[in-house]
Amino acid sequence: MAGSSTPDEVVFDMRRKRSAPDLWPMLEALYGSHPGYDSFRDDLEAALAAGWKARPVDLKRLDLQRDIEPDWFQRPNMAGYVFYIDRFAGTLNGVLDKIGYLEDLGISYVHFMPCLKPRPGDSDGGYSVMDYGAINPALGTMKDFKAVSTALRQRGISICVDLVLNHTAKEHDWAEKARAGDPAYQDYYLMFDTPDLPRQYEQTLVEVFPDNAPGNFTHYPEIGKWVWTTFNEHQWDLNWANPRVFLEIVKVMLNLANQGADVLRLDAVAFMWKRMGTRCQSEPEVHMILQALRACCRIACPALIHLEEAIVSPQEMLPYLGRGKHDGKEGNLAYHNSLMVQFWGALATRDARLMAHVLGSHFPDRLTNATYATYIRCHDDIGWAITDEDAAALHMNGPAHRAYLSAFYEGSFPGSFAAGAPFQVNEATGDKRISGSFAALAGLEKARTPDEVEAAVQRILLGHALIAGFGGIPLIYMGDELAMGNDHGYLDVPEHAHDSRWLHRPRMDWALATATEGVSARVLQGVKTILARRRATEGLHAAHPQRVLPCPRNPVLALQRLAPTGTILGLYNFSEHWQQVPGRWLRDHGLLEGYDALSDANVTLHDDQLALPPFGRVWLR
Repeated sequence: MAGSSTPDEVVFDMRRKRSAPDLWPMLEALYGSHPGYDSFRDDLEAALAAGWKARPVDLKRLDLQRDIEPDWFQRPNMAGYVFYIDRFAGTLNGVLDKIGYLEDLGISYVHFMPCLKPRPGDSDGGYSVMDYGAINPALGTMKDFKAVSTALRQRGISICVDLVLNHTAKEHDWAEKARAGDPAYQDYYLMFDTPDLPRQYEQTLVEVFPDNAPGNFTHYPEIGKWVWTTFNEHQWDLNWANPRVFLEIVKVMLNLANQGADVLRLDAVAFMWKRMGTRCQSEPEVHMILQALRACCRIACPALIHLEEAIVSPQEMLPYLGRGKHDGKEGNLAYHNSLMVQFWGALATRDARLMAHVLGSHFPDRLTNATYATYIRCHDDIGWAITDEDAAALHMNGPAHRAYLSAFYEGSFPGSFAAGAPFQVNEATGDKRISGSFAALAGLEKARTPDEVEAAVQRILLGHALIAGFGGIPLIYMGDELAMGNDHGYLDVPEHAHDSRWLHRPRMDWALATATEGVSARVLQGVKTILARRRATEGLHAAHPQRVLPCPRNPVLALQRLAPTGTILGLYNFSEHWQQVPGRWLRDHGLLEGYDALSDANVTLHDDQLALPPFGRVWLR
């Protein structure tokens, strides 16, 4: 740049040059043959410069801080809390009154469930967005969002917001113009004049919501078009083969970043690229697009990171955190769905061997510039993502095991402690996904005796200790820290009654949050302690390698973190019985002293055995 450039301009130019090798080769491969590529490139350069120019001074300071400390999101002081704004605090401004609660819990990251302006009526829980530049009016305004983000940032809490990349609501301005016949905006979507191509695509596509949204296309006679609608009729898939769509989304991302978002949860990314003869999921171009989007943000808002939502198999999920040529250049966060699924599987079987096999066989011991978002429950259902091959490795039948888990957590299997509900039953494959709150699935709703209540409480604390000790960012779904149960009242709400996932989306019970005794108070104090001990245990930094060890006791999961400050051995007992872990085995795997970082207490071996109580957990150092 010219010698008269301001320091601000110099910094931008340096970042532009830094990310150029990650950006332009991807875009040239994706769009280089498009007739409008040259003008698109010029417009993208201008959009990045405009986004940087509009960025507030305090956020530019944060950009610099996170450039210097790029591991900020991998540190053990990170702990997340996920909630629907209306169900947690009523409105955005209401969140300001709850910051003290979040701080007291030990939270440094909050995920506002979909808060951008949705379509009226059924909006797929807010994921059918009609305006990326506005907040849901029921929650507040973009001005309110900026004020809340500033207040949270000043208290050391980062904000994650959802950005749906695969589709918009059919009421979005782009879709309205497409419906009106504007060819430029019709090219923003996947629209067909005849059903011939849709029928060919359908031969290899999978239905996401077979019960209430069968098929992947919708015919609109009034416009004479078949529109690609993967999820619901009101959600029109974007045409990412059009570079103008990429440009529009970059502008949206920069605006959200400049309003104060620290993390963008990029929703439904696996479905973004379409290719005939495939499932149209996780195609190579998806990763090229996501790397390019990440590069754009590193240029104009580098404090922002990306969480890529891809609830798929481990082999398919890991590339979203960067693999091969995308290593360290794509997503910074991705949900560890397998950890969640295997947690519930191990609880039902009282056997951690399948969990150890999956975690040890399919996941690397560390990631480059990335980590996992770990969780036990979320707003969504649980799908039993256990392959036949993994089941066979433990001499199990895959379909039978998945059916067992569905029956167990629906509560219909004899002896089950769980109280869940089925979601999207697929009669053809036998798959049955499950809804239910953490507490209900862990046995609290069915508990009738003090012993059953105690077992449910310990299962809940076991789960929180696992996600806190695993590395990455543990995410607590609103109310789980209070052991809140199922909300069967969703059946009385017409917009929700068809969707059992609302069973585990209750309104926050603030009376429970202030209780000083009882189950909720016990669980809340337990979660606070777990997060406090996590913050005090530097060895849990996500960049340190972690290995899954074969444990001599089948119900016990063993995780070994090789930190420079010393090995940490995490042990988690998935049964209601005491387990004895041999002292010799502990010493062979790095335990030289008997100290548990989780309880902050010394541990004594008895007859050279470590005794783990029912659902016991330790972080041995």
